[in-house]
Amino acid sequence: MRTSSADAMRTNGADGTAEPVYDPFSYRVHEDPYPVYAWMREHAPLYHNAERDFYALSRYEDVLAALRDPGLFSNRNGISLEPDLWGPHAVKTSSFLAMDPPQHGQIRRLVASVFKPRQVAALEPRVRALARERLEPLLEWGSFDFAGEFAAALPNDVMCELLGIPAADRDQIRADNDLLNHCEDGTEIRSGDTVAAGFRLAAYYVDLIKERRGRPGHDLLSTVLDARPGGEPLTDSQVVALLFLLVSATNESTGKLIGNAWYHGWRLPDVKRAGLDGRAVEWGNEALRYDSPSQMMARTLTRDTVIHDTPVPAGARVALLPASANRDREVFPDPDTFDLDRDTSRHISYGHGPHFCLGASLANLEITVALQELGAAVSDYEVDMSGAEYIHSPHQRGFASLPTRVTRRRGA
Repeated sequence: MRTSSADAMRTNGADGTAEPVYDPFSYRVHEDPYPVYAWMREHAPLYHNAERDFYALSRYEDVLAALRDPGLFSNRNGISLEPDLWGPHAVKTSSFLAMDPPQHGQIRRLVASVFKPRQVAALEPRVRALARERLEPLLEWGSFDFAGEFAAALPNDVMCELLGIPAADRDQIRADNDLLNHCEDGTEIRSGDTVAAGFRLAAYYVDLIKERRGRPGHDLLSTVLDARPGGEPLTDSQVVALLFLLVSATNESTGKLIGNAWYHGWRLPDVKRAGLDGRAVEWGNEALRYDSPSQMMARTLTRDTVIHDTPVPAGARVALLPASANRDREVFPDPDTFDLDRDTSRHISYGHGPHFCLGASLANLEITVALQELGAAVSDYEVDMSGAEYIHSPHQRGFASLPTRVTRRRGA
């Protein structure tokens, strides 16, 4: 099944003739980055934004090679271009995402066992139960905000439960994470609301850690607190950073992908029909390839290097664009077509190499379960784009709000 859509090139000039500008802090780019990416792949595979002082790689092979080579493309300064999130202090909020091997592996292994495919498969009944708990009252109402009330809520519920975060606190945790990832149009400076959300989350996590140290449970947080990497337990600040990463990642990535898949199903009726009628796996996989929530991650170049015949100095910031790579026609024929019959196995929405997404198996399970449960309960739906809102993040793409009206299946 193949359904095409035309994209309009967004440029920097009022007359439509100027070259596109890639600025990850621009709302205009957030709303439709793909024409800009296409221009970059064709005309500027090593793009340089002099104003913000970074380079960008947009072609599949370039992004893949960079992800495979942490010795050259280092995570030591984090993966975010915002000044308060870039630098050696990035580890305080990004945990092992701001580390290189071997330290990266030491911290990652503390939680890795929970996310192995066999352990994740055992979670399916509980993930399905949580999906139904969220979905049933929404179906009774008939109209609801798909992005906030279901798509982001489900993976947040799953991760919070794994960590032992009480159900009563989960919606506030998710709301603060949404604020945490928000940027103002055209600026790298985080707003007061964003900073306040970060302080609230940090304070909550510190209290949670204190409570769990005194009363361990059978949850992932208790396992982390009991671990002794290098012979010593993690400090509270290290555990807080890990909690920021684990909880935020589920909301940023998995939740946004479920919303993106839902939107493209509505936009493309053949996709919607097939997805609701049993092709949930293909629906989710192609959405990951076609409109990945993971748009950009930054790296630090560790030595002087020539890239596409251009010398790039050691210390340069390089933005890797997996969502652009997933639209590279050298790898994916007719890449701007949403094709449920496509082989999506080469997409790099989850990254590659040592920083391949730890939660990829869990994310795939949550996406599939969410779309399957929707298909079992819903025969049709409409999206009200007049009330829809995109998130505004330099890293992620998806909806903050996606008003939806559903038609229930008979007997569902």
